[in-house]
Amino acid sequence: MITTAMILAAGRGERMRPLTDTMPKPMLSVGGKPLIIWHLEKLAASGVERVVINLAHLSDKIEQGLGNGEQFGVTIVYSHEQQGALETAGGIVQALPHIGDNPFWLVNGDVWTDWSFSGHHELQSGELAKLVLVNNPEHNPDGDFAIDNQGYLSAKQQFSRFTYSGIGLYSPELFAACQPGKAPLAPLLKAQLDRQTIAAEHFRGQWCDVGTPQRLAALNQQMES
Repeated sequence: MITTAMILAAGRGERMRPLTDTMPKPMLSVGGKPLIIWHLEKLAASGVERVVINLAHLSDKIEQGLGNGEQFGVTIVYSHEQQGALETAGGIVQALPHIGDNPFWLVNGDVWTDWSFSGHHELQSGELAKLVLVNNPEHNPDGDFAIDNQGYLSAKQQFSRFTYSGIGLYSPELFAACQPGKAPLAPLLKAQLDRQTIAAEHFRGQWCDVGTPQRLAALNQQMES
């Protein structure tokens, strides 16, 4: 069972302005509650006990809204960053002392999905991560990664490409060679293509990258109906 997770919540949310001028994107309301709380509740239901959240933009709003996590059934630990300084991999590297040595869930704080963390999720021997991929949305028609016939990320053109959902199971080993400081995640994953170290699952359920006010409004309308 996976007992630790990290939620990425440090971004400025430029495309979501002006909403994110006063509220961090993961705290924007979807279906009557903040995006990030959907994740916390699902993680707790799956057996996760400890959630690390990285913070930068309007960090006090997140800390005040979530506290120590007791009300959601988890223990929340905050990893503070300077504004926009570290990007995804850099933020993970800084948070690794809070995460520990075992595989952990990594979740973008600004996505909504009905995907479940519950189930028999684990990394097999030699795997450094397992990503949840979804069908390509209108704003990312070319996708991010292809999946080969064995269920691993591939750079080969004969395989269909899908979009990274912002959800994955990661081994801290993937970040072992990273130095502290600013670093994106995509180059780390792309360096492993065709090595059968990054597994993938194609999820066909509901998923939304809540990246603009228009997508947020559409998602709320969909949930109301």
